[in-house]
Amino acid sequence: MKIEAQSVQEYLENLPEERKEPIEKLRKIISENLPNGFEEQLSYGMIGYVVPKSIYPKGYHCTPELPLPFLNIASQKNSINLYHMGIYADEKLLLWFQEEFPKYSKKKLDMGKSCMRFKKSEDIPYELIGELARKMTPQDWIEKYENAFVKK
Repeated sequence: MKIEAQSVQEYLENLPEERKEPIEKLRKIISENLPNGFEEQLSYGMIGYVVPKSIYPKGYHCTPELPLPFLNIASQKNSINLYHMGIYADEKLLLWFQEEFPKYSKKKLDMGKSCMRFKKSEDIPYELIGELARKMTPQDWIEKYENAFVKK
């Protein structure tokens, strides 16, 4: 389900009613816990948190005119999704998240490489996502990103 929007506020306004509260709660948890330096913006048609070009002028290697993506929240057809690129690039962080998840949820973790899918809003482990958001600074992410994705 693609939400047509030109801004984060418009994205929020265009969400289906049943998705507004959990998406806004995720946004609040992430915003309160992300280290300084990340910026919120509409990114790839989702609510995104990026390393701005003022910090990382090279931008995203696939599309250098765009800032470096880090984390996204999306309302998809069958789930609310959280995309965290740091988990994709840092195996230690991924293992930490996988070990912690059962402490916060009775549901099985539904996860791709960087995507966590929550079919029901009551299954979202907000506190754990807040902890995850605190785990990586923009500088940490840039270092991981360059080591994992940028050809030297």
